[in-house]
Amino acid sequence: MLRIITQQADVRAELQRICDRTHDEQVLHKEATVREVLQAVKRQGDKAVLHYTAEFDKQTLKAEELRVTGSELDAAYQQVSKELMGAIRIACRQIEAFHRQRVPKSWVHFGDDEIVLGKRYTPVDRAGLYVPGGRAAYPSTVLMNAIPAKVAAVPHVVMVTPPGSGGAINPAVLVAAQEAGVEEIYRIGGAQAIAALAYGTETIPKVNVITGPGNIYVTLAKKLVYGTVGIDSLAGPSEVLVIADETANPVHVAADLLAQAEHDPMAAAILLTTDAALAKNVQLALERQLVDHPRRIDTEKAIAHYGLIVVVESLQAAAELSNEFAPEHLELEIKDPWALLPQIRHAGAIFLGYSTPEAIGDYLAGPNHILPTSGAARYASALGVETFLKHSSIIQYSQTALQNVASAIDVLATAEGLPSHADSVRRRIQQEE
Repeated sequence: MLRIITQQADVRAELQRICDRTHDEQVLHKEATVREVLQAVKRQGDKAVLHYTAEFDKQTLKAEELRVTGSELDAAYQQVSKELMGAIRIACRQIEAFHRQRVPKSWVHFGDDEIVLGKRYTPVDRAGLYVPGGRAAYPSTVLMNAIPAKVAAVPHVVMVTPPGSGGAINPAVLVAAQEAGVEEIYRIGGAQAIAALAYGTETIPKVNVITGPGNIYVTLAKKLVYGTVGIDSLAGPSEVLVIADETANPVHVAADLLAQAEHDPMAAAILLTTDAALAKNVQLALERQLVDHPRRIDTEKAIAHYGLIVVVESLQAAAELSNEFAPEHLELEIKDPWALLPQIRHAGAIFLGYSTPEAIGDYLAGPNHILPTSGAARYASALGVETFLKHSSIIQYSQTALQNVASAIDVLATAEGLPSHADSVRRRIQQEE
């Protein structure tokens, strides 16, 4: 049953426990395993990838079978219903439209004395997209990874995803990849997939940035290869925090909590409400909705360990607790969500009003659903076009402009004990004189 807490002294400790749910001794043990996988793939390439695919995914493949073939991509369209095909294309349009609004513009400023300053954005050469598998197929995650990369004009986009029975990849995932413009796909998952993307193998090209969520092994692998490549974030188990007042519908709130809990036994589902009656009604509604739930076992585990209802004294208090937790998804199911919005400082995505369930963001509203988790929203943002871009500064000084700042540079360089810095300016000024 979803617990209800009314004692405020217990609230912060419980929220911190939930936020820290991925930081335990088991993680340290898994990190040692991941290091071993990374080093093996770095040294042995395809041989190690195939070994770990057989060991962890129970799929025996040959090197030439790692890449998904063109005929498999074509066949996937025949296996997807017209309804799903239509939904994927709607989502593609919505996601692309949103991300096109996020493309940063290069700029140049021409100042006095012919000083030119600017910033120039260019995409990475290769991006590696990780799409999880195992518990379910995630065509939506394909779109959220691939479309920003394509909008950023990355020349080469590579996707990896764990193989299913017989090495097969879910046809909806393959269709989504093609609709988003990705055709270089490899049937590998786990830490070995991250290693292959980071270091390259005989078959799989090395990339510059790796994006996408995965299990704890994938997350640890991304953490350990950061620096060799860029990454988007270290995504943990999914989470939702709902702030609701007495005007919210308890059936809807319960459904939204379950929508998050069904992802994973470690998913977090939290309600902060000003109304004790709503708290009880949500608890009862959630129990009823769980009765015939297809993913009941995992969902119940998540609710039991990381589900929580907190009765607070005010919406302001709820906002403060939410900011401390910094949720991946935040729903404001209150009478006037826009009035509370200025008090929200830390959240991956914010859903306003009664008709905006978190599921709309998961699939096709447009903003990215690959978001910071486990409190990372305090400093991190959603995956976006910027993830696949880097910028270079542009600087040009005229002789006159250099003369005007030469003495200041001389003073600073001398203070730092770097005489050649000062000399590189002084010689140009003396040459002009």
